[in-house]
Amino acid sequence: MFIKISVVVGAASVLPTGVWMRIDPAGFAAWANWPNHVHFLHDLAVFHIGIGLMMLAALWWRDVIAVVLAGYLVTNTLHAINHLLDQHMGGRESDWWLLGLFSVLAAAALAVRLRGLRRGQTV
Repeated sequence: MFIKISVVVGAASVLPTGVWMRIDPAGFAAWANWPNHVHFLHDLAVFHIGIGLMMLAALWWRDVIAVVLAGYLVTNTLHAINHLLDQHMGGRESDWWLLGLFSVLAAAALAVRLRGLRRGQTV
């Protein structure tokens, strides 16, 4: 029970922080006494969100590869969206779709993994 509570508390600490950074980077930067670099706060936000979701997923899913692929898929897809929406702040025009390609790869791998698990394959 201690481990489950610790996982939930950990997830509860990073998920709201990540959501706050994503929707109000200036407010979070002011509270944290950080520079308001919107794109980097957006990126930090999605990694907080991804970590929190992976922690919660691990409580229900027993397959570590499925948890990691799902967490990577969510986090990387949100990261790609950040790069698409924040193009006017710098970076390369190719960043968002290259990240998106990695999300497609992760989605395919997750689908194969889940299909294999349904068939009783664990490797």
